Amino acid sequence: MEPILLDSTDLRLLDALQRDASRTNQRLAADTHVSPPTCLRRVQRLRAAGLIEREVALLSPDKLAPLLGHGLQAVVEISLDRQDSEALDLFEARVAPDDAVQQCYRVSPGPDFVLIVAARDMPDYLALQQRLFTTDANVRNVKAYFSLKRAKFAPMVPLSTP
Repeated sequence: MEPILLDSTDLRLLDALQRDASRTNQRLAADTHVSPPTCLRRVQRLRAAGLIEREVALLSPDKLAPLLGHGLQAVVEISLDRQDSEALDLFEARVAPDDAVQQCYRVSPGPDFVLIVAARDMPDYLALQQRLFTTDANVRNVKAYFSLKRAKFAPMVPLSTP
C-alpha cells in the first residue's frame, strides 16, 4: 500500500470523527465544510489506510456505577527480570488480550510496562493479578495505583492542520 498524504480536510475529518463518530455523513460533511460525496470518499480512504482503527462507544462509568457497581480502575507498573526483546514480546502478548487490561504501554525508563486495568472489586483484581502477574516467573515487581476519581478521559490523538 502506498503511503497516504494528509491534507487539512483529512485532518478536519479525523478530528471531527474522534470527537463524535456517531454523526451521519451529511452532518460530518457540513461540520467539516466539504460535500457529502467528498466526505464519504475521504473517510473510506482514511479507514482503508488504517488511520481509523475502529469506532466505539465511550461509556460513562459514573452513570453505569449505580447499575453495575463502581468497580476498580488501576494503573499498574510491571518490571520484568529479563528485558530482552523476546521476554518483552511474550509478556505483552500474554496480557494484552485479557479483557481486564484496557491499555498496555511498553515504557522506558522505569518499569517495563504500564497497564490500565479494570476489575469489578478487589477480589476480581487479585484474581487478575494472580492470572497475569504472579504466575509469570519473569515478573519481578508489580506496583498498583488505584483510581479514586477520574478527572479526565480524552482518548484523542492531537492533530494539527498543516
